[in-house]
Amino acid sequence: MIRALARIDRRLRTALFAVVGICFMAGVAFASVPLYRLFCEATGLNGTTNRALTAPGGVHRTIRVAFDANTSPKLPWRFTPEQEEQDVDIGARDMAFFQATNRGAQAVTGTATYNVTPAIAGKYFTKIQCFCFTQQTLKPGETQRMPVIYFVDPKILTDPDTRDVETITLSYTFYPVDSAKTPG
Repeated sequence: MIRALARIDRRLRTALFAVVGICFMAGVAFASVPLYRLFCEATGLNGTTNRALTAPGGVHRTIRVAFDANTSPKLPWRFTPEQEEQDVDIGARDMAFFQATNRGAQAVTGTATYNVTPAIAGKYFTKIQCFCFTQQTLKPGETQRMPVIYFVDPKILTDPDTRDVETITLSYTFYPVDSAKTPG
């Protein structure tokens, strides 16, 4: 009888550990995306930028910022930066413009993702205002001008890993939004 209770107790304990393990793994899976995003924002991993409300002010040292614009082949847009590059005062607020034109025969909604290269510079590139991750709907033939307000954090000057960085490239890629979600 005692052995039978011990077997049941062992089975119950194993089942309990299995349930706890499954719950733990589900929790890790659920939390991994926001935790990864926070980690990338804190470290600049993979060119992730920071966000701010204001710039700290210029330090009278310049760095070149290049702009790159791409579109998915499934999106009938022409998407370009108005300037290919700017020499900016580190720490000062600056602005760049991109233009998107719908070359298709119907209204299309797109959304942009971005990255910064070199990736080590991502944590020093700070956006104040950006069109990325915001749905943009363009009618046939319509052109929209989209601003990006940003600054390069002066801390880039004291990081030994970025001492050789002369140009930071901000790259955007527009993708079509799922047509089922596109507003009519």
